[in-house]
This record gives sequence, structure tokens and C-alpha cells, in this order.
Amino acid sequence: MRIGELTDVRAARPGAVAEAAARRVRCAALPSRLMIIAADHPARGALAAGGDPVAMADRRDLLERLCTALERPGVDGVLGTPDVLEDLMLLGVLDGKVAIGSMNRGGLAGAAFEIDDRFTAYDAGAIAAAGLDGGKMLLRIEDTDPATARTLEGCAHAVTGLAGHRLMAMVEPFVSHRIEGRVRNLLTPEAMIRAVSVASGLGTTSAYTWLKVPVVPEMERVAAATTLPLVLLGGDIGDDPRSVLDGWRRALRLPGVKGLVAGRSLLYPPDGDVRAAVDAAVSVL
Repeated sequence: MRIGELTDVRAARPGAVAEAAARRVRCAALPSRLMIIAADHPARGALAAGGDPVAMADRRDLLERLCTALERPGVDGVLGTPDVLEDLMLLGVLDGKVAIGSMNRGGLAGAAFEIDDRFTAYDAGAIAAAGLDGGKMLLRIEDTDPATARTLEGCAHAVTGLAGHRLMAMVEPFVSHRIEGRVRNLLTPEAMIRAVSVASGLGTTSAYTWLKVPVVPEMERVAAATTLPLVLLGGDIGDDPRSVLDGWRRALRLPGVKGLVAGRSLLYPPDGDVRAAVDAAVSVL
């Protein structure tokens, strides 16, 4: 199927989504080192990349970039919301790939209720039914916002639910605060150590929990705060991709760090060359 045919197929044969999920050949096992492309930003209203506030707004363009990234050697899979993963399944590009479903997208970027990050996409049962390999959730801890407690509880239930299906729970934790009404994540070693410590204890078991963390100063202290596997959050490369790659390379040498999950920085690189950006990221692994 071609990208241009997706809307017609969805309109005429909505059952094709479930058929594509049933046909998908799953990866035999999670690799010991993961390279995942993230594409769950649009569902939270976060469309900006590289200075363009609506870089991710064109869905067909995004899918083309994802297909380009997924065909590169060393890329293990993709992280996305149901709409994105289902498009990729219909296109037939997820066979043998790791597919991680994004779960809580209710904390819309810039909204007054952003910290109340409700589970508005996949739940654990739907991830298992679709034959996906795990679920990802965002956890922002804002001490002055009571909604943090609801998000903590929701993430704990999701971790427990995924573990019940023996599926990976990928938790992305931050300590956050508001600056002039906008939520900002604290990227200090101490803040990340606290976030990692809280996230590690979520759910009735941590057996299937991985943590997705940014590269911050003194990463060895952050990695030492847990025995759970860590994957690095790609973030925005900006105008200095070499320093970002060097940061990833150094962090990946730490024994607890098992891979990289990057999205906008690879799909929308400054020079527009998705293949080169993905290959450069794979090289640091």
C-alpha cells in the first residue's frame, strides 16, 4: 500500500487496520541494545521541530520520513500513538520491528491542564491485543500541581497492566515546574535522580520497566540511581548535532544505558537528510 491510499482504505475498510496488525510479523525478542524512532509528539499537540512550529503537521510527510528511518540498518523500531502505528502497519513497514505504543497524551503541550497527563491513547490491553511490544508513558512530577498524583497513579496502573502481559513499560520521568505558565523540565542531575527514583517504584512489579531519560550532566549519577534498564531520550539536536552525538556516545558507555529513543532530532534534522541523521545516531550505539 502507498501512503496516498491510506485515507481511502481507512474510509472504505476500517477493518483493514486490525487485519494489518494480525499480519504483522513481530520481532523475535527485544534487542539488548535498542534504537527506536519516536513519533508520538503530534497527539500531544507538540508539532515543532528545529525552529519550525508546525514541522510535524503534514502527516504524509511524517510517514515518509518514518519509512525512510525504519529502513536504515540498525533501527530496531518505532514508538507512536495508534494513528501513527496503524498507518505504518497498513504500509507494511513494521514487520520484524519493535513497536511501542504511546499511552498518555492527554497533557497537551502548553495547556493549563498539561500536568494532568491522562491516558488517552493505548492502554495495556489494547497494546497486547495489537501485538505490540510494549507501552510508553510520560511522567512529569510538579510538586505544586495536585494533578501530578493522578498521573502517578495512572502510570502505576499502566506499569502493572503491561507487566501482566509480559510487555515492556517504558516510563519517561521528569521533575517539572512552571515558568510564566509553561511547564519546563528540570534537567539537573539531582532532578533526574529524583525522577528516576520515583519512576522505578511504580506499579506492582518493576520486572518489565525501562526508563527513558535525557542526557544531563553527571549522567553516571543518574544511571546509578536505578538498576532498571535506561534508554536515552533524543531531544532536539538544534544547531550543534556533533555535541549531541558526543553526549549520547558518552552516556551509552554507562553500564545501565541500553539504547536510544530519538524522534524529531532524526526525522527533522537541520540539513533535511533523514538517512544521514539516523545513520549518525546508529553509529553511536
